Amino acid sequence: MVVAGALQRADGRWLMHLRPEGKHHAGLWEFPGGKVEDSELPVKALIRELREELGVECFEEGCKPAAFAENRDDDGEYAIVILLYTVSAWLGEPASLEGGGIGWFTPEEVLALARPPLDVALAARLFENQ
Repeated sequence: MVVAGALQRADGRWLMHLRPEGKHHAGLWEFPGGKVEDSELPVKALIRELREELGVECFEEGCKPAAFAENRDDDGEYAIVILLYTVSAWLGEPASLEGGGIGWFTPEEVLALARPPLDVALAARLFENQ
């Protein structure tokens, strides 16, 4: 299982992370996050991942489940499930600590970015009710 955070600034723009060179889906934009470790709650994993990737401190009460996306391998089994949380508040200024880059985008701009397939689905679900 994977968690991702949709951080939204007061001006309505959303943070996207550029996958660094040498990683799967390099050069594509994604919601920041990562794998949930064994015995780790998804929201705790999100808080840890955002600290490691962006250098920000988030809190459980500011992280709300928003959407999920999944893909299936060739056998029809689930290969990846991503849980997307909206993040309404954090301490610190987000920075790209693991390479790639970050940017702040309007919903329309996010939808126009080149993204991995699961992030395409997550963004569509996130913005469908906005």
